[in-house]
Amino acid sequence: MDATPLNTQNLLNRLKRAPDEHKGHGGKVLIIGGDVGMSGAVFLAGQAALYSGAGWVILGVLDSQAPSLVIDQPELMVNRAKPDLIADVAPEVLVIGPGLGQSDLAKELLQIGLLQNIPVVLDADALNLLSVDTSLLMMLQNRPKGFTVLTPHPGEAARLLHTTTEKVQADRCGSLLQLVELTQSIVVLKGQGTLIGVPGEPIKICQKGNAGMGIGGMGDVLTGVLAAVIAQGLHHQLSVLEAVYLAVDLHSGAADVLVNQGVGPIGLTPSEVIHQVRNLINIK
Repeated sequence: MDATPLNTQNLLNRLKRAPDEHKGHGGKVLIIGGDVGMSGAVFLAGQAALYSGAGWVILGVLDSQAPSLVIDQPELMVNRAKPDLIADVAPEVLVIGPGLGQSDLAKELLQIGLLQNIPVVLDADALNLLSVDTSLLMMLQNRPKGFTVLTPHPGEAARLLHTTTEKVQADRCGSLLQLVELTQSIVVLKGQGTLIGVPGEPIKICQKGNAGMGIGGMGDVLTGVLAAVIAQGLHHQLSVLEAVYLAVDLHSGAADVLVNQGVGPIGLTPSEVIHQVRNLINIK
């Protein structure tokens, strides 16, 4: 089964800012996650969204002690994750999953998130909760088409499909199609040759990326980039799917630029990729 290579240059041109634009044109992003011991994930996603151009980035953090980690990034607005947070913030794009955990509160926040009529990006423990709860999966399937993005790595994909990581990797395109059919969502299957699928469209493959990206936190960065590009796309004539194509390309392309500059691949960090994504977005 073949996949078509991504080509995103025209999409990046459409993301450019006019001189009179303001933060509203960057969009408002809410990222929920960061349970005890896992708050770094939500802060990485938040920084990635911020440096990728979102106008506002609000974090909803489950760990009450976590805000101390954000002292060096005061642009991020940090709140306790609670059931009414989504309604209070009224985001344009919602992310649920980085460091979320699988507590009762995590499940409740995911349920509320799935009811929102806005683009939603689901990652990490949000995917693990979906894999064990058929009621959540049904809520996902009933969401507006083209408004939900899932970003599983092969292990999370295997849990969703109730199979093994080895089987997912042995047939990545086939596994992607199964995930798209199961979830009725845009699915980004991470890994070497990241694949993007959506109901009714051909599979796309990202031919960028390198082995240095195999480190904890790199997926959280992708999640933040996705949220920011989707949020900006709402104000710059980019569909959610087009924004996903562009975000995946920027994320992997940034890692390649760094390696070509002699940074890594061994020891390449997600934080370095965040800053390089900003450079790529601003290329004239």
